[in-house]
Amino acid sequence: MARTKEFDEDAVLLKAMLLFWEQGYEKTSMQDLVTCMGIHKGSLYDTFGDKHSLYIRALKKYIDMFDQVVKRPVMRRMADTNSAKEAIRFILEMIVQPESGIPDGCFMVNTATELAKQDPISKDLVLLGWANFEQFLREIIEEGQQSGEISKTLSAEFLSYYFNNTLVGLRVLVKALSEKDKFEHIINMNLSVLD
Repeated sequence: MARTKEFDEDAVLLKAMLLFWEQGYEKTSMQDLVTCMGIHKGSLYDTFGDKHSLYIRALKKYIDMFDQVVKRPVMRRMADTNSAKEAIRFILEMIVQPESGIPDGCFMVNTATELAKQDPISKDLVLLGWANFEQFLREIIEEGQQSGEISKTLSAEFLSYYFNNTLVGLRVLVKALSEKDKFEHIINMNLSVLD
């Protein structure tokens, strides 16, 4: 008869995700994961498989959290302000002022720089995550163009690429830079393309 799990699979996966996000794939050992997740090594292997399988599940969890962590708050802000530009500013500011308790930067960006060249599964997930985010940005931009707030002279699709690239850059900068004024100038300069 199979034993019942003595842990919440989603909760321990979240712990693994945060550890991988903070330390990266190579630097994180199985012992680090066992300690962080608070489960036995056998339970880790039985539930999640090897380290790479766990990493992929953690990355999928990160991508799946997009609706809850980014999309919903941004849509609330857009509804409150009735402004696509303010929604985009809010996204950029979320990157440079992350919530406490989460690592700086971005798990997808970290994965792209550490694993994408040698791991096609990770690369495909990163590209999927970015494509989803670009689609979300494009919808915001198109709404701003329909309302007349954002110029229609530039392609909403190309602007979504531009702002995703900006977000990737900010996610890298935030890991080392703490000058809030500099971030504010970067955000303002990027938003000026929408005029």
